Amino acid sequence: MPRDPRSPLWLLLLLLLLPPPGTWGDGGRARPTEGAEEAGSAGSWSAFQGLREQLRAAGALCRRYWALFSCRVWPEGCRQDEEPPARPPGLEADLRVRLHGQHLARELVLTAARGYLELPQPDKALALSFHGWSGTGKNFVARMLAENLYRDGLRSDCVKVFVATLHFPHHKYVDLYQEQLAGQIRKTQEHCHQTLFILDEAEKLHPGLLEALRPHLEHQAPENPKAKSPRTIFLFLSNVGGNIINEVVLNLLKAGWSREEIGMEHLEPQLQAGIVEATDSGFGHSCLVKENLIDFFIPFLPLEYRHVRLCARDAFLSQELLYTEEALDEIAKMMVYVPKEEQLFSSQGCKSVSQRINYFMP
Repeated sequence: MPRDPRSPLWLLLLLLLLPPPGTWGDGGRARPTEGAEEAGSAGSWSAFQGLREQLRAAGALCRRYWALFSCRVWPEGCRQDEEPPARPPGLEADLRVRLHGQHLARELVLTAARGYLELPQPDKALALSFHGWSGTGKNFVARMLAENLYRDGLRSDCVKVFVATLHFPHHKYVDLYQEQLAGQIRKTQEHCHQTLFILDEAEKLHPGLLEALRPHLEHQAPENPKAKSPRTIFLFLSNVGGNIINEVVLNLLKAGWSREEIGMEHLEPQLQAGIVEATDSGFGHSCLVKENLIDFFIPFLPLEYRHVRLCARDAFLSQELLYTEEALDEIAKMMVYVPKEEQLFSSQGCKSVSQRINYFMP
């Protein structure tokens, strides 16, 4: 069947008539950004920069959808493991609009992912280690990255999620788990140009399993310099270091710093020291940490009352439900806040917020 050269133009026209991807599932309503609530309007130059990024993302998205459309109409010219775009088209917008209270994680994840995906010949896998209390957004960001890299998100055959207590529960079977983990990684890499491995509860992984990951995270010399190197991203999600992050943030806020002024220079030394010194986890003593195979340790800050309100708003919008400011306040007040004296941080972050909106449904 011959290809009609005009087809891309019709597809582009159709895409331009659709609402932006960030509004899908919200009934066509525009979602206010956290920045709009916290910092007010940006200057004209920022607006221009934002428009340029949106146009660039729209172009990448059009090319991506055209590739997917072509594969459905003319499958003989496509590979099953179609390579994702080098720059995830919606990742920046997702991190800016949907992730609340995590300016450090937003910047680091976006910079690390873009830099790695744009490398013509990566000589090692990208390894990111997310640290912070439960409910601060670690799994949320991992899912966001999967959704922007693969059309099927976490359901993609090129994405594998391992939960330490679920997939590797018994230490007496660690030899078997090592073989299974290494085999799953090799099989996925053979099938896909680009792979994403998410290891949740990383602090509970047996040292033998962490050792089994070493060959996949070390620097590799390509066997054939002309061959295109496979791209692999490892995400380690852990609660280790959460208390240290919270303590540093609390002290800085008490000293008069604003949350957005907190930088990696305030957190990185204490976080890495806390990971190494943790007595209830072998992660900090593993070869991955000692041999600097983790590229970035990314802190997730404790969430405050205002961030919980934004999570509640998003939960209403995701279900296309109307909400009131009073309802958002009521949900935020249901959460437990610590420390006892300051009542500053939500002890569960935004976890369970989506379930609490059921109290306000008619």
